[in-house]
Amino acid sequence: MRVVVVGAGIVGAAVARELAGAGVTVTVLDRAASAGGTSAAGEGNLLVSDKGPGPELVLAQRSLTLWQSLRDELPDFPSVEYEAKGGLVVATTTAGAAGLRRFAESQRGAGVLAEEVDPHDLEPDLTRDYTAAFHYPQDAQVQPAIATEALLAAARRRGAEVRQGVEVLGPISLHGRLAGVRTSAGDLHADHVVVAAGPWSGEVSSRLGVMLPVRPRRGTILVTTRMPQRIRHKVYDADYVGAVGSDDAALQTSSVVESTASGTVLIGSSRERRGFDGRIEARVLSALAAKAMVLFPFLADVAVMRAYGGFRPYVPDHLPVIGPDPRLAGLWHATGHEGAGIVLSAATAELLADLLLGRETHVPSSPFAVERPTLASHLASSV
Repeated sequence: MRVVVVGAGIVGAAVARELAGAGVTVTVLDRAASAGGTSAAGEGNLLVSDKGPGPELVLAQRSLTLWQSLRDELPDFPSVEYEAKGGLVVATTTAGAAGLRRFAESQRGAGVLAEEVDPHDLEPDLTRDYTAAFHYPQDAQVQPAIATEALLAAARRRGAEVRQGVEVLGPISLHGRLAGVRTSAGDLHADHVVVAAGPWSGEVSSRLGVMLPVRPRRGTILVTTRMPQRIRHKVYDADYVGAVGSDDAALQTSSVVESTASGTVLIGSSRERRGFDGRIEARVLSALAAKAMVLFPFLADVAVMRAYGGFRPYVPDHLPVIGPDPRLAGLWHATGHEGAGIVLSAATAELLADLLLGRETHVPSSPFAVERPTLASHLASSV
């Protein structure tokens, strides 16, 4: 079996590794550099704390189990910087505290570990002006660009080929099914094509003959200069969960603060749908900084070293699209993870491989199907 995977970000890398390990002949294509898009512009979150009961949480829980195995399998140098640091979610208003307690209770019913704590036992420098705090010990983190490259290296060891600087231009069709892709480097025949191009998946799918409602959702992150570690967990305010699930295209910010292994502090998070406009804007940076100082007042005296941004692959019903496209035989999707692509990559790859190879799946696949009811109104039959 020959499979082309379009996209060399963390989802495409995980898919390539999984399929190659099953004996499939895999070719990964990316029109730019591997790990050069969304996977290089995130924080490396492996979170369950921001997910309510439902299909995405089930997929994340499976993926966390897989990541615990991956951290021992992937190359030690450079390290993927896997840290089982845990998360701390903090409310600073009475309404926020009530909402956070309800949310945590619903998560516990779905198997998430969530304990209300005195946050200063975990984060001594946290603001004293809080109303509730919950500890999520299952949350973890990796360095996303290195993790992507490590997955690609593992795929190569299993026989996959990775071709960078190759752009998909259109389909190769045979008897009404997709039989490969036409590229800037020539035709490439395959039995199946997997679109894993993150926020560019809508564009790639359109070139191949179908419409998929994946759109870019902009995010920006501040990076401080290095300092002795004073933040031990991923800490974010209770408003973050609402921003993740919002359909609003306008700018939304919430505070997400964490240290990295190198000694810097990452400060997010923003969400805004404005196409592929990549400008870094002062209005966004100032909002991020202000909210971060609410959680950790000492940050007011810390210098910012740089800022960077990227695009999350947004889908209107906030669930990834994983599986075959019933409108075009031979076409598969692994995209639409928005800000959860790092944590969901491992289980996404497993699910897609299970479906493609006819194996029993570890999680239900129907919630992520192209033809699911919640996505139906956003689809067109073809273009």
